[in-house]
Amino acid sequence: MSEQALPLPASGRWRRPLPGFGLGLGIGLTWLGLIVLLPLAALILRSGGLGWAGWARAISDSRVIASLKVSFGASLIAAIAALLFGALIAWVLVRYRFPGRRLMDALVDLPFALPTAVAGITLAAIYDENGWIGQLVKPFGIQLVNNFTGIVIALIFVGLPFAVRTVQPVLEALGREQEEAAISLGASRLTTLRRVILPELLPALLTGFSLAFARALGEFGSVIFISGNLPWKTEIAPMLITIRLEEDGGVPAAIVLATLLLLMSFACLLAINAASTLFAHGNRRDG
Repeated sequence: MSEQALPLPASGRWRRPLPGFGLGLGIGLTWLGLIVLLPLAALILRSGGLGWAGWARAISDSRVIASLKVSFGASLIAAIAALLFGALIAWVLVRYRFPGRRLMDALVDLPFALPTAVAGITLAAIYDENGWIGQLVKPFGIQLVNNFTGIVIALIFVGLPFAVRTVQPVLEALGREQEEAAISLGASRLTTLRRVILPELLPALLTGFSLAFARALGEFGSVIFISGNLPWKTEIAPMLITIRLEEDGGVPAAIVLATLLLLMSFACLLAINAASTLFAHGNRRDG
């Protein structure tokens, strides 16, 4: 059956139900500027007004350096763990059908909906030495709260959904045709994973890692209940920002620390996005 041409309006031009590109772009940029860019710009300008002396004085503080080490170290470990477990969960959800699959898929988004303070209290209760998991590892001398391990656990909890949701749609679009072709040509499972699947997943893996890392770097609510907040030991940078704001004369140090976390998160996202773009262009040239 041949397609029938739809009648054009009297003007001879189609009228889209949504605003055109110019108006839509203007509205989008306006809201983006008011909600995101303007507050961030105000923070950067305020920190720039402190001068190099103010920055050096705030960054050279031993407590600030210790909190940055804790935040960056725990965020890096948590992002790697979230990426590994998230990719595995995405693989199971996409490639297998089993009872409770829909429930498992819905539970992945639970950290998005759960208030971070509630998550922190729940994790602390479970992993405490009297909790369900804490009492199982207590006889082995393992402590999971009020230390660096507790911080990593909380950050994995909040970062895991980012890894799953970035890898899952790529796996769904990938299908099984390429794997079956590689197997039919005699490739082993390891070779198929390394030469067929991973190259397609690498941009999504990088994106999931960067999102999990940036989210963990700024996490506050779920960490303070499980870390113990010990200065120079388990105190994260966002917690120190709150402490500095409550101190007399501590606002400049809080502004510098907040700006530093902002710049680090933005640099991480920018670097990962650039790497993903370069990798995608390389794949297209190879193809």
